[in-house]
Amino acid sequence: MAKEGEKGEWKEFIWNPRTREFLGRTASSWGLILLFYLIFYIFLAGLFALTMYVMLQTLDDHKPTWQDRLSTPGMVIRPKADETFEIVYDIQNTETWDLYAQALDKFLAPYNNSNQVQKNDECVPDQYYKQEDSGEVKNNPKRSCQFNRTILEDCSGIYDRHYGYQDGKPCIIIKLNRVIGMLPGKNGQAPFVTCGAKRYKVGKDEWREDSDKIGELMYFPPNGTFNLMYYPYYGKKAQVNYSQPLVAVKFLNITLNEDVNIECKINADNIPMGSERDKFAGRVSFKLRINTKN
Repeated sequence: MAKEGEKGEWKEFIWNPRTREFLGRTASSWGLILLFYLIFYIFLAGLFALTMYVMLQTLDDHKPTWQDRLSTPGMVIRPKADETFEIVYDIQNTETWDLYAQALDKFLAPYNNSNQVQKNDECVPDQYYKQEDSGEVKNNPKRSCQFNRTILEDCSGIYDRHYGYQDGKPCIIIKLNRVIGMLPGKNGQAPFVTCGAKRYKVGKDEWREDSDKIGELMYFPPNGTFNLMYYPYYGKKAQVNYSQPLVAVKFLNITLNEDVNIECKINADNIPMGSERDKFAGRVSFKLRINTKN
């Protein structure tokens, strides 16, 4: 009997035909609760939408409102074989170096002279190409300066489609990471790249460098400069056709059949030298080894 009584109580709680209550509430009570929560959540959604709208009004589609950038931009090289930054190949084995030549072909394709003439301007060298906005009137899209592939001369892939790899005189392409608004160089002095032997640890307190193995280097453009006319950079949306300037380094007589540790770094009056903890801040290190069966 007790079980039947409990069962009846549960049925009456779910639906009470006498008071016409469902789960202990009348239809009007349920209606008021649903109306309250409907208004409450509509208010929250409206408050969230208003907040987002106000925040979006502070943003610029073409330039970040706040920039927490590093004082020293990073550097990278091409071809990039893997995350270890090791370029190793055998002169006699075409397959070992052809992949590097193909990677450079793909990377330099946007720098073909025909593409650059069509999309970008021929600018006045050795001075910044500033395109300021006029108050609230945005000067967008902004134009970009031509960086023609032929500037890289022997490392352009035009005169030597193998980029010197088949002769043991490989080319390495270096680029400086883009930073919006950065004006590298000071007093008309353009930033430039230098490459040399990297010091590395071989013992507890012993350091070594491969200065005697690197040999002679050639830079393209001459002196390895990033011309001032490619700065400042205004951002991907503002400068859709921006062509990042490059520097090529050609190793003319590097020691064969040995590991050579190399470091290239940016030199500019207003770019501080990066920390040793960040191996890409203002510098890039890599290992180059050219094997030969002879």
